[in-house]
Amino acid sequence: MIPSIDPIKKGEYPEVVDVWEASVRATHHFLKEEDIAYFKPLILNIYLDAVDLRCARDSSGKILGFAGVAEGNLEMLFVHPDHRGQRVGKLLLDYALRYLGVKKVDVNEQNDQALGFYRHFGFEVVGRSELDSSGKPYPILHMELKS
Repeated sequence: MIPSIDPIKKGEYPEVVDVWEASVRATHHFLKEEDIAYFKPLILNIYLDAVDLRCARDSSGKILGFAGVAEGNLEMLFVHPDHRGQRVGKLLLDYALRYLGVKKVDVNEQNDQALGFYRHFGFEVVGRSELDSSGKPYPILHMELKS
């Protein structure tokens, strides 16, 4: 069954953060435990409100993954590890490209899987920052959709 793409309600933020944390633990092996603890309340209390949020849900309404977009930039795309490899990320990215106007994404340089994923969908690296947006030493690759 193809998951549905829906808006996320504020009351669902704790579930979204659980998906974020599970995804980060499965894919962001370069992060330290204190980094996850640092970002988790920011995701819940600031970042989710700063983006246009959409999620992929199964038939029971469970959130499988989510995407957040602001000003044409894909700010977040996370899929629960139990649903990776099931086209949930592709579905969310396709939706963001088609309906939310995504043209750019920033990716942690150490996240080879995400880099490959975005390259597969036509994004190319156009710049690099030595630090992430929080000033932490995790280089960021700035990517744009090829025209």
